[in-house]
Amino acid sequence: MKVYVPSALRSYTGQKDEVEASGASLDELFRELDKRYPGFRFRIIDEQDSIRPHIKIFVNHDQAHDLTGRLRADDEVSILLALSGG
Repeated sequence: MKVYVPSALRSYTGQKDEVEASGASLDELFRELDKRYPGFRFRIIDEQDSIRPHIKIFVNHDQAHDLTGRLRADDEVSILLALSGG
């Protein structure tokens, strides 16, 4: 499946804005991506296996609220980061 990578995380993917990956669930998908791009998962998923509050993940056009949703090979996963500052 296609995974769209936000600019803030492209340092992990060699500046690629999209990568191909596989997994039956978001958890499997991010574990696979972390093997290829060490540290990638920790930027998205916290120590309790929850999606970090400033991260939004969409599978196709539906927001995922946890890592348990089933994925298909033709799904598109988008990762969005909220920006903050002051």
